[in-house]
Amino acid sequence: MEYPDLSALPAQLREDVTARGSLNVFRMLMHSPALAPGVLALGDAILQRNSLPDALRELAIVRVGQVYGAAYEVHHHENIARLVGLGEEAIAAAATGSTEGLSASEAAVLAATDRLLDQHCLDDGARKELLAFLTVNQLADLVVTVGFYQLICDFLNTFEVTTEGEPPPPYGVR
Repeated sequence: MEYPDLSALPAQLREDVTARGSLNVFRMLMHSPALAPGVLALGDAILQRNSLPDALRELAIVRVGQVYGAAYEVHHHENIARLVGLGEEAIAAAATGSTEGLSASEAAVLAATDRLLDQHCLDDGARKELLAFLTVNQLADLVVTVGFYQLICDFLNTFEVTTEGEPPPPYGVR
């Protein structure tokens, strides 16, 4: 699908895209100009104000991207994951869902991400397991993060967003 003509957008939306490095996901999102500001604001909040440790947040995001087959998401968030200190073993685990060799908190977050993707909720046992490593605030942020990136992966896959022609990303999430 073609990217929208950014010059035809209201000035604020053009600024929102360029402030984020004009990445293809943000450019394509401008096909939904009424919803784009809210999606961008929630995405910013998830990346900048999330109570989860950055590495655990990225582990969950990369896993969602892998399960959804969203190469764009995996590409960008594997890079962010490395920048925030997530190890290569954990990044590889996000591709398979295997928790072998991960820390207890990484294994719990990866397993919870898969439960959310498969069952769309966490039962008492899963919540209890996570609360051994996370606060209730962090657990809530994990659930919101997984849900948001499901939406983003659906969008990326539907609109066939790629990194082709994309400027280098402005990593440095926080």
